[in-house]
Amino acid sequence: MPSASEQLFKKILLQGSFLIGGIAVLGGVIGFLIASVAGLISALIGAAMALLFVSMTALSVWLGGKLSLGGFFGVVLGGWIFKLLLFIGLVLLLKGAAFIVGPILFVCIVVSVVGSLALDAIAVLKTRIPTVGN
Repeated sequence: MPSASEQLFKKILLQGSFLIGGIAVLGGVIGFLIASVAGLISALIGAAMALLFVSMTALSVWLGGKLSLGGFFGVVLGGWIFKLLLFIGLVLLLKGAAFIVGPILFVCIVVSVVGSLALDAIAVLKTRIPTVGN
């Protein structure tokens, strides 16, 4: 039987995926209406980037939770640095692309991340995780 923390991370990943999927659909439709195919592609790329980073965060905390305190901080900090470098690399790669509409990409990323953070906070507050013996 999975532990309470494993159930929490499964719930966070599932809810985050549904939220970002909905944002991809809604953002894609709005992006298409505003900027045609480039808007659609920008919204989908923004949602995919958000899903990647949100998933990496949850997985690094889950993996770090299986380690000692030093290992936890190493995995989480290493994951954060890796995500930062990956984000900078993706932004530089997409910066001059003709098929990217910057504001649509930005809004989809921000809405996805803020929505995922809200879902994470609600899930953590509602979950009962024992402090001893897990």
